[in-house]
Amino acid sequence: MRERRTRAGGVDEDGPVTPKTFFSIFAVGEAITWALLLAGMFLKYVTRTTEALVSIGGALHGFMFLAFVVATVYVGVSQKWRAGRVLMGLVSAVIPFATVPFEMVVTRRGGLAGGWRLGRDGAQPGNAAEAVVAWTLHRPVVALAVGAVVVAGVFTALMVSGPPV
Repeated sequence: MRERRTRAGGVDEDGPVTPKTFFSIFAVGEAITWALLLAGMFLKYVTRTTEALVSIGGALHGFMFLAFVVATVYVGVSQKWRAGRVLMGLVSAVIPFATVPFEMVVTRRGGLAGGWRLGRDGAQPGNAAEAVVAWTLHRPVVALAVGAVVVAGVFTALMVSGPPV
């Protein structure tokens, strides 16, 4: 395993965002939007007071769900997770609040330790998926913009097709 070099101030040369930080943002965000959606469903179906929060919470949760799916596959490819771990990450997004315990377990087992495996001076990509991840790690601003556009495009297409039944 190569030694991680840091610049002044302890910032990793791959950038300040580690796989743990990146994944945690999406895991927590997905859980928060679950709470909004469930609160909206409670107000709509139990108290019968308003449907407004279902639309807002549902839309935010749908967007964050898609972003978490992308983040799970992205980190899984970068950190060389086994298929079972990636699959469990994807399943955790379907169960309310399960993304946070999943992130905690993966952290404890070392799946989010260290820097980006495919980052600068890191491992050479071994397949097409790894090549895409390596490219994005070397061009994070462009990758973030493209990723946001892709997730927004999929989200928009799903919203146009109608809400889930």
